[in-house]
Amino acid sequence: MERKEFFRLSARALERIDDQLGELDREDLDVNLAGDVLTVSFADGAQFIINAHSAAGQIWMAAGTTAWHFDYHPDEGRWIASRNGDELMAAVAQAVGEKLGARIEL
Repeated sequence: MERKEFFRLSARALERIDDQLGELDREDLDVNLAGDVLTVSFADGAQFIINAHSAAGQIWMAAGTTAWHFDYHPDEGRWIASRNGDELMAAVAQAVGEKLGARIEL
């Protein structure tokens, strides 16, 4: 994938997560997108980090003790983790939902 296309697609994904988590309007959740790094902070001080890693051409996510590296699959139009097949939006929703004790959809 060309670098310009990577930046466009990864920015769109991070902005979608930022917008949708921000719409939850919860006091125990803070979402901050700065450049290509999205930080999801929780009331207990925990943070999940989701970032566009241009050198690898992937979106990386660290949530607790688990990490994912998502590759873009143009035929599906989705970011998929090569290690386990998780889809980015579903993985974020699952991790954040588990942390908050609520069902989250992205």
